Amino acid sequence: MNNENTLGRINVLPLGWQKFSAGNNTHKLDSANSLPEILFITSFPPRECGIATYSQDLIKALKNKFSYSFKISICPLESDSEKHIYQEPIKYVLNADVSEDFIKLAKSINNDDNIKMVMIQHEFGLLKKAFYFEHFLKLLNKPAVIAFHTVLPRPNEALKTSVKNIVNLCESVIVMTHISAGILTTDYEVTDDKITIIPHGTHLVPHSDKDFLKAKYNVSGRRVLSTFGLLSSGKSIETTLEAMTEIIKDNDDVLFLIIGKTHPSVAKEEGEKYRNFLENKVESLQLQNYVRFINHYLTLSDLLDYLQLTDIYLFTSKDPNQAVSGTFSYAISCGCPIISTPIPHAREVLKNGAGIIVDFKNSGQLSAAVINLLGDEALLKEISSNGLHSMAHTAWENAAIAHALLFENISEGEIHLNYKIPAINLDYVKKLTTHFGMIQFSIINQPDIGSGYTLDDNARALVAMCQHYELTQEAEDLKYIEIYLNFIRYCLQEDGSFLNYVDKDGVFTQQNYENNLADSNGRAIWALGYLISLSESLPQEMVFEAGKTIDSTLANLLEIHSTRAMAFIIKGLYYRSSVQHSVQDMLLITRLSNRLVQMYKHEAEPEWSWFESYLTYGNSILPEAMLCAWLATGEPIYKQTAKTSFDFLLSKIFTEKSIKVISNQGWLHKGEEENRVKIGGEQPIDITYTILALNKFYAVFKDESYKNKSKIAFDWFLGNNHLHQIIYNPCTGGCYDGLEESYINLNQGAESTVSYLMARLTLEKASRSNQKLENPEKLYLKFNRQSHLV
Repeated sequence: MNNENTLGRINVLPLGWQKFSAGNNTHKLDSANSLPEILFITSFPPRECGIATYSQDLIKALKNKFSYSFKISICPLESDSEKHIYQEPIKYVLNADVSEDFIKLAKSINNDDNIKMVMIQHEFGLLKKAFYFEHFLKLLNKPAVIAFHTVLPRPNEALKTSVKNIVNLCESVIVMTHISAGILTTDYEVTDDKITIIPHGTHLVPHSDKDFLKAKYNVSGRRVLSTFGLLSSGKSIETTLEAMTEIIKDNDDVLFLIIGKTHPSVAKEEGEKYRNFLENKVESLQLQNYVRFINHYLTLSDLLDYLQLTDIYLFTSKDPNQAVSGTFSYAISCGCPIISTPIPHAREVLKNGAGIIVDFKNSGQLSAAVINLLGDEALLKEISSNGLHSMAHTAWENAAIAHALLFENISEGEIHLNYKIPAINLDYVKKLTTHFGMIQFSIINQPDIGSGYTLDDNARALVAMCQHYELTQEAEDLKYIEIYLNFIRYCLQEDGSFLNYVDKDGVFTQQNYENNLADSNGRAIWALGYLISLSESLPQEMVFEAGKTIDSTLANLLEIHSTRAMAFIIKGLYYRSSVQHSVQDMLLITRLSNRLVQMYKHEAEPEWSWFESYLTYGNSILPEAMLCAWLATGEPIYKQTAKTSFDFLLSKIFTEKSIKVISNQGWLHKGEEENRVKIGGEQPIDITYTILALNKFYAVFKDESYKNKSKIAFDWFLGNNHLHQIIYNPCTGGCYDGLEESYINLNQGAESTVSYLMARLTLEKASRSNQKLENPEKLYLKFNRQSHLV
């Protein structure tokens, strides 16, 4: 992807990459041994260093994100003084102090036919003997990718020559910031098309309750400042200690946590000299009640807890050349407002109100910034939110996608990416649900009860939970099915129509009288009909109430003329007719379907096979409804219209390897197909409607292209979209609200979350039944539909 600001043709991932190739999503190999292998050369745990942790997190993310795509093996970097016993399988070990080890490793890699690529995590302190390393790269006959964790500006000639040699011997160079990329191009004369920017990964976190975490870690009632990482004098923590004397004057509840043990390399050379210095300073400044040392190498879980309970995170490194900081990244991803010194990473990330920058070793600026933030709760929340949004694309899942796309491109056909389907997770659906119904919106991943409830969301939730119960027969599902069913009944009015908007207190809002509620009414019929279709397994009182509710609406249904509302009604009545034959239902299906056919005939042209003169939202439900009408009635025109219109729609939203549904930033109008340039505005619900329709069409036509497109469409949630970023959040079980031109809407509301769940359950049912879905001809005969009803 071109970076039009300053870096020419540098690839910026995962914010988008023109060289993207999704590969063959159905590609599978007989065994893991036959997969192309990527060897990681890196420091690795139990070695305690940032790059070891980074590599472990990246490898874990790659394995979690992709299956049947590639195999990863590990070659830890060691030295004469640093050797370890590893818990994970290790293929080779490289002693970076021994020249012969480099030669032996290169020969081993060259002779191993399984290894197709080498991924090297580079740090000058790990690969001190540059000549050995350059010689290794010259011997290597497999493509190598190198990630520079440090890029030093203004190099002397020896360093410049060494780095240029390394770059020339590698297929691609990864850096983590635009600033580092700029230094490579200007100071080292590296061609920008060889550079790929992949930001340092961050962990998705559930954003647990801060008061709960403070109680858990014995800091209740304190406003917490923190910093973390392996201690060394370069972190300049004394800057904060000197600032604390001013901070506590008006903020007696402040506590500063210094989290992390002394860096092992520092400990070997000077012991605990720096920690002792800090402890003495705490005493001399009389800060014993305001500073606490957490002298441990924390587990990831504990670390993320500490960061989530932090009110302000302080990063005071005094090294202006520190290109990137993992500790800094993790803090922002946990929602910490950041005050930082101006390392390149901070200058790049803390823009547009995402944090505050102070000068190196300037305790006066630091204290003023902390005092200002502690006195402005609204500003704290704003900086936290801005930081979360600025770092969203850096989740480890997105870093894994970016690396995998690069590997795929370099492999020249050896690697084919196959996204791993996540396990089904109802946690966030349940989090959104109260005893009354499903809450409409969320702020990030915290349900916003102030947004109230809608019939739309509860109808979709009823379908999703019925899908889950159909697959699992889990008794707890019945509680949620009852909640959503009761909400739909609550919205039913005396005249047989439904209202849609309900506030947090159960009061119908003014929005109901300002908006067209036809689609909401249609969704309710769909949901109720779907519940009734499972009458053999659900409690009969639920089935009875759903049927009674539909019957209350029948007199009004022909008064509805909204295209999509009619389609939802057809679907709902079709599902009911699959288990309960009703002449009235059949007449309604026929009347509504005939209207859609007439609309289709009026608008259709040789190059435009559609019901309207434009494609807007929820398009797939129209051909799916026509197919349902055919399954219910056997009328051939419904089947023909369904097939022709659906294939037309698919031609507009699918490429060979990806999907791009119609954007709410601009509909697609007849005659303007070539002008479709709007990027972004893609909604999860449109992907789900497409998957539901593809599933139904595959059941009828047994066309493998429909099944393949279902997987491609689902991969949109997992990262196969124009930003190459996840839409589904595997940490929470929620789904982000939309894919925009350059960012993801991080709020995880009801519509998007339930949409993802419906799509996931549809794939699950297809997988479990081995694609043996209903035979439409047998279904037609079973219910003895008579064509004279049409």
